[in-house]
Amino acid sequence: MSARREQKLKSTLDAIPPGFMVDTAWLERQGVSRFLARKYVETGWLERVLHGVYRRPSPATGMSSVFDWKTCLLSLQHIMRNDAHVGGSTALAQQGYDHYLRLGSNAPVWIYGDAIPNWLTRLPLNAPIETRRTTLFADPSLGLKKDETDASSTLPWDWELKMSAPERAVMEVMDELPDHESFHNLDMVFESLTTLRPRMLSALLHSCRKIKVRRLFFVFADRQNHPWRKRLDPEDFNLGRGDRALVTGGKIHPRYRIMVPEDFVRAETGDGA
Repeated sequence: MSARREQKLKSTLDAIPPGFMVDTAWLERQGVSRFLARKYVETGWLERVLHGVYRRPSPATGMSSVFDWKTCLLSLQHIMRNDAHVGGSTALAQQGYDHYLRLGSNAPVWIYGDAIPNWLTRLPLNAPIETRRTTLFADPSLGLKKDETDASSTLPWDWELKMSAPERAVMEVMDELPDHESFHNLDMVFESLTTLRPRMLSALLHSCRKIKVRRLFFVFADRQNHPWRKRLDPEDFNLGRGDRALVTGGKIHPRYRIMVPEDFVRAETGDGA
């Protein structure tokens, strides 16, 4: 092997910790052609996971038929520099709210992004993947947890998943009601959201593009009546006009005019005071 090719191999492998993944597009940006990638596979420096996706071998684990979704997402975020983030119920679970809601081992992992590679959902992962675009908010970066991790100077076990903060994640869950999420499960989670930041909630509600989500937010907020609720006035937000159908066989909420399960409608609907 020429000195130039050895240097290319070293710089490529140095950027991929053992057990982590990259795709063909990333390799080509590093100057590694498809032909050269095949050579790396033949010599055992890379493993082919599926067409266009490669993994650096890990002596500790060996080649597996099922891969960890967190390792895959960390690879996507920190090595390939993709803007995809963990959101919805997955983000809530990752931040400790699964104590209140056990999501189950087969619960989908919710990933949000506008350039998610199509191979992600084809990988044999230990959890199913659900992907969404970031169109719910006018500002797609609002409400994401700040990540100070520098992949070039930290060890991979110190990398953090980029994800929605609880204020954003709970609205992402509301967007999935009622087809892909449960009112009852979300109500259990919402009961535990006692420390949400009113200023962040206000910014997200103003940025949110869906009347449905804004109305549902106040349905849940009034129902749980956490201290931060007093800092938010529904009159400050565009809640639209007219009734909105959502749940078959439900009832229209008397204040927020959206159809919800019958037990979510109270005889009196206060201001959260």
